[in-house]
Amino acid sequence: MGAAAARSALASAGRAANEAVSFVVFLLLDALEVLLCVVYKVADYVVEGAWRPCYCSSSAATGKIVVSERGGSKVVSMLSATRLHLEDISDTLYTRPSVLASAAAASSASSQSQRRAPAPGVTVHSAIVQMLRGKVGAGAGDGKHRPYPSPRWSDCHCANCNPADTDRLLFVHVEAPPQGTPTEEDVLFIHGFISSSGFWTETVLPHVSPAARSRRRLFAVDLLGFGRSPKPADSLYTLREHVEMIERSVIERHGVRSFHLVAHSLGSILALALAVRHPAAVRSLTLVAPPYFPVPRGEVGTRYVLRAVAPRRVWPPIAFGASVACWYEHLSRTVSIVLCKHHRLWELAFRVFTLYRVRTYLMDGFFCHTHIASWHTLHNIICGSAGKIDRCLEVVRDQLTCDVTVYHGSDDELLPVQCSYAVKAKIPRAQVKVVDGKDHVTIVVGRQKDLARELEEIWDRKRLTRGWVFVEEDGCQQAPTKS
Repeated sequence: MGAAAARSALASAGRAANEAVSFVVFLLLDALEVLLCVVYKVADYVVEGAWRPCYCSSSAATGKIVVSERGGSKVVSMLSATRLHLEDISDTLYTRPSVLASAAAASSASSQSQRRAPAPGVTVHSAIVQMLRGKVGAGAGDGKHRPYPSPRWSDCHCANCNPADTDRLLFVHVEAPPQGTPTEEDVLFIHGFISSSGFWTETVLPHVSPAARSRRRLFAVDLLGFGRSPKPADSLYTLREHVEMIERSVIERHGVRSFHLVAHSLGSILALALAVRHPAAVRSLTLVAPPYFPVPRGEVGTRYVLRAVAPRRVWPPIAFGASVACWYEHLSRTVSIVLCKHHRLWELAFRVFTLYRVRTYLMDGFFCHTHIASWHTLHNIICGSAGKIDRCLEVVRDQLTCDVTVYHGSDDELLPVQCSYAVKAKIPRAQVKVVDGKDHVTIVVGRQKDLARELEEIWDRKRLTRGWVFVEEDGCQQAPTKS
């Protein structure tokens, strides 16, 4: 009894220390972010010849902007050439209060009403407006709205990061039976945030059996803005853009009619959106570590997910990294310059350090993206999915008949296991499989042989019962163990 009390007291002291240190660290990062904002505005002006607005300010757009209702959704028409669905844009792009502001709001009674209801009206941030004006070429010669160059000065300029694809289609890795061999169906693999198709092609795909390959084509994509796919500087990397690019690059280009979906992390959101758009074609849906956070009543969904994914804590380290990436536009751009712009140097150093013994496919995916791509994808897909993913799950539950399987690592510190249990609560027929001792990455990497075998069983419409023992608790399938 005394030992348990001592452990509880120690844990409480640790949490208190973590909160205190985190407050100081993120207070300093807030100050650094202000300084970097000025630095990058000057640097962009000197190198690109134009002032580039950022999301630090709260400035709303002015100019020729028309908001109309189309099919129940708000659409912004600009210069009669570009249309943007407002619901595709997450307000976390430009609504990220500092540590001090958050603390003041938490202690204010009026802040509760502000959190319960977003401000009425329509706001289009000036950074979004300028990106779209550059996209349609308006004002390109007046010195005010010059298009964003691609790649930008702060991005890598190598051919691997900037493919010469005039059609602007995604890079797609395809493994198919010999030419002339008929296929029954296809499998589409979708990677997660700051990753690439290599996450699947270097792990699971080599272990898919010849029998499974003889009946299916295997597709693994590099998402828009990542890997060897195009990285347009004028894109807002919304859910709509990502899904439509997958449709154009895989489903339409390769004539895909019936397919299974396998997705990791952020890719799970895209997989759900694809399933909703192609309900009759989806044979099975496998989600690995899905980022699903049910939003409590009275909370602003996008901001709730932002706090859940990035709690502004220095420990664990993965939470600190996520917090820097989510909360600090200019600091995350600095990280991209250091790591992504010079990725070839880091990859060479890693190979030399390991005496060329370790494959670098995870590093390749982690480094091959731009700040604009990662920043907008992070906010518009993960944070912006609040509410949308609920509707997708309801459609999968009510209108699709495919099997739904969810994998999660018990040691995942980035996305807790409760995310997968929440999917199960939405889709009762879903099977949740929690693997002991695995985290956000090792749920796939390191157990690829087992996962490939299990995926084949899913594709063959067999129930995954052999070797698994499930314990039912509170209506959810809990952590399994090998029998």
